[in-house]
Amino acid sequence: MNDETPRRYRGSLLERAAEQYGYLRPPAAAPEPLMTPEEEPLTLTVRAPAEHVAVPEPVTVEPPAPQPAFRPEPQAAPRSDRRQASIDRIALREAGMLVPGAQITAMAEEFRMVKRQLLLTARTVAAKDGAKAADHARMILVCSAHPDEGKTFCAINLALSLAAEKDMEILLVDADFAKPDVLERLGLPEGPGLLDALAGAVTDVEACIIETDVPQLSVLPAGTRTNGDTELLASDRARNILDGLAKANPRRIVIMDSPPALAASPAAVLATHAGQVMLVVRADRTSESDLREAVAVLDGCEHIQLLLNSVSFQPGGRRFGSYYGEAGE
Repeated sequence: MNDETPRRYRGSLLERAAEQYGYLRPPAAAPEPLMTPEEEPLTLTVRAPAEHVAVPEPVTVEPPAPQPAFRPEPQAAPRSDRRQASIDRIALREAGMLVPGAQITAMAEEFRMVKRQLLLTARTVAAKDGAKAADHARMILVCSAHPDEGKTFCAINLALSLAAEKDMEILLVDADFAKPDVLERLGLPEGPGLLDALAGAVTDVEACIIETDVPQLSVLPAGTRTNGDTELLASDRARNILDGLAKANPRRIVIMDSPPALAASPAAVLATHAGQVMLVVRADRTSESDLREAVAVLDGCEHIQLLLNSVSFQPGGRRFGSYYGEAGE
């Protein structure tokens, strides 16, 4: 989509996607403030002193009992049975992805806007429906209608952006079992993963997780390929394992990179395990009919939002991120 008004904010990629395709459930609205200055101005009433004021008798107050010093709950120590690996930052830069610790760019700002909406939905669901729903809302599926529309690119960048949050731990799950690509793009080693846990070859899925050198970011590989991936995902064991990923750590956000919804059946089953779906639509390729069909396939998830990918901007136009490189403003 061309930006014909470069000096005026046109909304985030989520908002532009909804506007362009004219569809999808609106994101959960933030709770309205209890009071604004316009609705209920603050008034102060001052009373004049009376001529005769009764003075109350003095009251002896016992000092409060000493309270134990507050000690925050200790964080869980890293598991010694997990693999440790470093992410290839050169590969990230060459692929045009976000690089941890690098200068803020237009794309970094776009993903900041995207993650804020997803986190807002998770908090709204938690406040409305309780702890169990909160765990579910922290499971986010990244999908697309067809291949080559940028879902894995967006899933990795979303995970990297979320990992910059101070109070969260991000688990990126490669759930595109037919064509797993997350490990290669990040430069991480192969190993057992989710499919091995679903098939019972691995007893503890947490032992398959790779801890990276990016603080608060870990990766769960797809695992050993099988022809029964859809059936494994539909099993009770899968429900226990996937739900357990979120329940294991209340600070954890789970990002699952899914196969394309209209190209592989696991996407529909994965949507039933997710509390939110981020559906990537490519501005120059995804048709409205394909988008609506993909939404119907993923309808097992209540909260579906669009992410508009491959957007064209007018040369020289202002974009998110340009403000950080300008002086004197």
